[in-house]
Amino acid sequence: MSVSPVAAPSIAPHATGPARDPAADEALDPDAMRRPLPDAWYCVGQASGLTGKALRAVELNGEQIVIGRDASGAPFALRDRCPHRGMALSKGGFDGAELVCPFHGWRFSTEGRCRDVPTLSEHDAADFSKIVVQRFPVVESAGFVWVNPNLGAPGETASLPALDFDPVGSLVVELVVEASFDLTTLSLVDPGHVAFVHDSWWFRPSKELREKKKTFRPVPHGFVMSSHATTTSSPVYRLLGGVPDVEIEFRLPGVRLERITAGPKRLANYTFATPLTANRTLLTNALYWNIPGLNLLKPVARPLMRQFLTQDQQVLQHAQAGLDRKPTMVLFGQGDLPSQWYFRLKREALEAARAGRPFENPLETRELRWRS
Repeated sequence: MSVSPVAAPSIAPHATGPARDPAADEALDPDAMRRPLPDAWYCVGQASGLTGKALRAVELNGEQIVIGRDASGAPFALRDRCPHRGMALSKGGFDGAELVCPFHGWRFSTEGRCRDVPTLSEHDAADFSKIVVQRFPVVESAGFVWVNPNLGAPGETASLPALDFDPVGSLVVELVVEASFDLTTLSLVDPGHVAFVHDSWWFRPSKELREKKKTFRPVPHGFVMSSHATTTSSPVYRLLGGVPDVEIEFRLPGVRLERITAGPKRLANYTFATPLTANRTLLTNALYWNIPGLNLLKPVARPLMRQFLTQDQQVLQHAQAGLDRKPTMVLFGQGDLPSQWYFRLKREALEAARAGRPFENPLETRELRWRS
């Protein structure tokens, strides 16, 4: 089945999807498709690094946020700004119960409510208990902290990534990409770039292009490339000691979940995109396994993972520069259909939220063919 070329307007920092009937867009804010989804869970860092009374400043879609753990060990996320003079609360102290602004000593609970203004006179009648710092929903899953930056009532969002096995080891690599969230996220669903961008001795060197045929089916808030037996050409796969089954899932807002199974041996390769600003995106790659012997390879695996992610980083930054000059894409062929699906899913999430109705996945099961 042939696929007609589709010219897509700019995706960064003016992001949008494939062309549609203008009448269908009237229900949406014209800028909504150009921004990351406002009501969604985004990865803001490893949970293991959030210990004791430490505070961590993170950036999420232009918002400065401070995260930490309360006395019970539960994570919290607040706007990183004291309402008094705008000082970053992450620069101050935290005793496990209250954050202290380093400018004038204002104290805030982990719920964001002001508890004390020490500079007030006893004759001052001001009621500081009504002063509140914005609090954001925050949870932990798959070893990471996730924050939803939505300022309104939370709606229906994609479920958080989780593990269906107990890992005995893991490895995490993070890189900041100077490119928009949409452009970076498209790399998670683009099968055609692998042979040209990721050409390394340890990962399937692209000596010749071969026809690929895979079945894709819709899942809640995304799609999955159905489980299939792969070859053992990759050294990574050969470590599993057999021909593994591989299932790759994409779900909103920018999550790629690769699950690899070879008998009782399990490997999971998860990648998350997090919008920092309009043209900066954090890419997080996490590898989990239940094979004790792989722990010995961590010193070797880390630089290889970083090399792999750096290849994506460099090509995305060059592509962003091209889109900045001429903000138009041509999505062409079946290999680009997953990219079009991303925009369809994003549009549906926005339309469902605006209408106050449940998300309805607009995709259907489809067999795709491409060369890679």
